[in-house]
Amino acid sequence: MSDMAEALEGNDPMTAAFSAQRQADAADFIALLKPRVMSLVIFTAFVGLIAAPGTMNPVLAFSALLLIAIGAGASGALNMWYDADIDAVMKRTADRPVPAGRVSAGDALGFGMTLSVGSVLLTGLLVNFTAAFLLALTIFFYVVIYTMWLKRLTPQNIVIGGAAGAFPPMIGWAAVTNSVTIESLVLFGIIFLWTPPHFWSLSLFIGEDYRKVGVPMLPVVAGKAVTRNQIMLYSLLVAPFAVLPWYMGFAGPVYGATAALLGAIFLTMAFHVWRGKEKAERKLFAFSIVYLFVLFATLAFERIIVGAMA
Repeated sequence: MSDMAEALEGNDPMTAAFSAQRQADAADFIALLKPRVMSLVIFTAFVGLIAAPGTMNPVLAFSALLLIAIGAGASGALNMWYDADIDAVMKRTADRPVPAGRVSAGDALGFGMTLSVGSVLLTGLLVNFTAAFLLALTIFFYVVIYTMWLKRLTPQNIVIGGAAGAFPPMIGWAAVTNSVTIESLVLFGIIFLWTPPHFWSLSLFIGEDYRKVGVPMLPVVAGKAVTRNQIMLYSLLVAPFAVLPWYMGFAGPVYGATAALLGAIFLTMAFHVWRGKEKAERKLFAFSIVYLFVLFATLAFERIIVGAMA
């Protein structure tokens, strides 16, 4: 009886070991969803939803964001399934669940496919078909176009494949309006143009990892000088482009001033990368995350304040 009591109280060693294993498995499947990437997807989709004209039932809005998050997580799981061979070699990714052997390739594939199909179908049923189509397109673009095709084929993988990460605000916008408009395309464009300097600045200081696995990231195949030129070029594009929401009238003066100031800082840091200053690429990579977050947070905050005052 004492052994049974210990087991019921959670003190039995075998029960504790089983519980720990079960928790580890859950953590591994959560890791397959790429939670950090998912958080950015949820955030930008939320901003698209808030920025869109009109209103949405709070329960439906929450459901839309949850399904977008699940779709993004499904993409991450399928990416880890397909890239397990190169992830095992790269220092940055070697401890991911599939290459580390904690989750089988088949389980990762099944998990990703189930979440992909389920999130798209439920988005169509609960939200609208435009949002569902865009979510399906996002998953397809990230898994098939980027992961399976472009990533190992061309140094422009980040440029073209970056479209996958730029869709979430469009999906959030479409969840409210059931349409794709020029305003939602501008939000798409900001992230699309931001992606190359963000990832290429990272690739400048982890390029050896990509070289080892044969992924043709720009610094590996074209050299650091060309990469710095491209970072400067895209920075010159994204900084003024990010001001467009204010210019077009669907963001206010606070957003416009913030976008202009952040753009000036972004350009300054990109210029330092272009000139080859020590650790400039690390600083630009870190700032680029802050840049996108503050930009979209300001847009959302301003819309919420304006809506509250209306």
